Amino acid sequence: MAVDRAEVTAFVALGANLGHAAQALRDALTALGDTPGVRLVQASRLYRTAPVQSTGPDYVNAVAEVSTTLTAPALLDALQAIEDGAGRQRPYRNAPRTLDLDLLLYGSARIDSPRLTVPHPRMAQRAFVLVPLAEIARALVSAGQLAAVADQTIEKI
Repeated sequence: MAVDRAEVTAFVALGANLGHAAQALRDALTALGDTPGVRLVQASRLYRTAPVQSTGPDYVNAVAEVSTTLTAPALLDALQAIEDGAGRQRPYRNAPRTLDLDLLLYGSARIDSPRLTVPHPRMAQRAFVLVPLAEIARALVSAGQLAAVADQTIEKI
């Protein structure tokens, strides 16, 4: 018997720098909205950024707001299934990728498990997360956080 769960607002970072990166993000947003138990509320514009602690072509990034009845681990499973469907490989940490989906925030939850940490532990250090997040949820990003990443190049596509 299915258990009814209240919807939780979550934020997901999207990024890609291999293949047709912008289309990969658009396809991922569609797949996210088509995932049972997930409703796509809104998404930021697409942004171009240089790789951070990585090599390869520039990234295309965005952030999406979703409303979900999935638990945080189940949402992570869904995100990883979308990545796998896009041909995601994980040969080494920060490798170039066809698609990367990171769970940034899951309601007000604080999760620290071997598999999942929420809020995302490095989100405040990355303009490619904070700028698109501020675009769709300004109250979640402070002026100080944006100032701290102002030296990182990011441009709207």
